[in-house]
Amino acid sequence: MNFNGKVNLNDISFSLVKQRFNTSKIDDVRKEVFKEFDELNAKLLIKPNMSIAVTVGSRGISNISTITKAVCDYLKGEGAKPFIVPAMGSHGGATAEGQESVLHHLGITEESMGCPIKSSMEVLQIGMTESKVPVYFDKNAYSADGVVVINRIKPHTDFAADIESGLTKMIAVGLGNQMGCSTMHSYGLSKSIPESARVSINKVNIMFGLGIIENSKDETYKLKALFAKDFEEKEKALLTEAKGTVPKLPTDILDVLVIEEMGKMISGTGMDTKVLGRIKIMGEKEPPKPIIKKVVVLRLASNSYGNALGIGLADVTTKNLVDSIDMDATYENIISTTFLERGKIPLTMANDEQALKVAVSTVGNVNEKTIKMAIIKNTLDLQEVYLSNAALRDIDGSKIEIIKKNINLSFDENRNLKL
Repeated sequence: MNFNGKVNLNDISFSLVKQRFNTSKIDDVRKEVFKEFDELNAKLLIKPNMSIAVTVGSRGISNISTITKAVCDYLKGEGAKPFIVPAMGSHGGATAEGQESVLHHLGITEESMGCPIKSSMEVLQIGMTESKVPVYFDKNAYSADGVVVINRIKPHTDFAADIESGLTKMIAVGLGNQMGCSTMHSYGLSKSIPESARVSINKVNIMFGLGIIENSKDETYKLKALFAKDFEEKEKALLTEAKGTVPKLPTDILDVLVIEEMGKMISGTGMDTKVLGRIKIMGEKEPPKPIIKKVVVLRLASNSYGNALGIGLADVTTKNLVDSIDMDATYENIISTTFLERGKIPLTMANDEQALKVAVSTVGNVNEKTIKMAIIKNTLDLQEVYLSNAALRDIDGSKIEIIKKNINLSFDENRNLKL
């Protein structure tokens, strides 16, 4: 295949840089869970022999098994009978068995948690929002005497609002299973999520929740226990705090961004839309920055289990990635979100080298010295980034540490990137 671009990959010089992020974290996560619940006086809502559904999502949240075990142990210590409910919308192939399998891969089993797991896609319609959107709720959780919600609070990959991803979303989308997930996406998440959660909180005994904020290294930075009535208002401040901890690219303008791996455990959309500056949802504004001309993604992470939702955010990919896609799991998730654009497979090249050549040859009038290019492991792990010399010149030196200079790209015998 002939590439007529002006840029020779082997002549681009890169530097490996380390970004200076806030890396504060909680050392004893279990102790902090108990402390937060005690300070909330959560035990006042717990009665002996109460059956309590504890929600767990599908994201790769740091310490999620430790956190979930601590929550269940706290409830048991007060005489309650907790059980775990997968609250992950349409993930896990939108089947009860698939969602329980996702929990197992997160280290959450009946044996490790010391309580039952009740996984089902059955839901009940428990009401309508003020905008006439149906509200669905997991049948097992609805049948419990109470519900405790656990989720990470962070920016959402589909929209920007005062309430994005967190406890409120877990109620509206996660506990709605596939039916609730599809409904919320169809009617617009930014408005439907808080409205739906209000209905559920009024109709179901959602007792309290535990919000999680992670630092730039995907470690537990903060835990905050909240009563359900306070979710919506107090999540706003927690989201602002979370936005200050999430990792970002060190520059806002790139000709080419190369992402070594994507996957559901990295982001709900496989690649974080806020990192890419691409949402690709009709009616939603694209982020004003960063501005990236071409995005290349090379592999699908093994712990994504074939789900390649978000592949459509890239411009170029590889045969390696496409061959690893489980179309059933991917399509199930994409159709449930209703955002079909994100499932479109981009230009697919035989290997990494060809994928990079296509990207650099289609960005316009640049050469080896002027092309602004970055290579990252994934959109979650951004502490260390490879930057071309032109990209490096745009960055405030006080925000980075240069680890190594004068690096040239190399490829293995299969012409795949070797760093």
